[in-house]
Amino acid sequence: MKKTFEQYLVQTKICKTLFLKKNQDYGTAWRILRPSSLTDQIFIKAKRIREIEEKGSSKIDEGIESEFIGIINYCMMAQIQLELPTDAPLELETAAVSKLYDQYHDLTFELMKAKNHDYGEAWRDMRISSLTDLILMKILRTKQIEDNEGKTLVSEGLDANYQDIINYAVFALIKLTEAG
Repeated sequence: MKKTFEQYLVQTKICKTLFLKKNQDYGTAWRILRPSSLTDQIFIKAKRIREIEEKGSSKIDEGIESEFIGIINYCMMAQIQLELPTDAPLELETAAVSKLYDQYHDLTFELMKAKNHDYGEAWRDMRISSLTDLILMKILRTKQIEDNEGKTLVSEGLDANYQDIINYAVFALIKLTEAG
């Protein structure tokens, strides 16, 4: 499992680096988006991955790796949006954004370690297409929870679903790196 942890941290560092570079370019313009809009952005990226997997090609010169990275970063944005009060400023300092990113990264990483222990790294025997399908299922669950105004009877909340989506996307990136 040590290898998994190291690979995970390599992939999430790539994601955070891109996130912070885009923050330098655009600021925190994404703060205008409601969590449900971020969920829809995650859905679009996952849907594109599935289309590429099914068609075997794409007309846009960006592979699925960039889409998985986008999924991870949009999930981070969504978790940050869920935490911040509605009256928080739209523009956040880079240091504050980096700290929030790290906070949700660390929580998600700990969840991955716990689940990876319990499931015995079952994801390593899965197809990337199955990880894509799991991401799409989690997005649909998230949309249903959002439509229910965040209320669940027995299910995990929005944050847990975003964390699972991140972990599936990181696993896909690891598998793509190993296959490449």
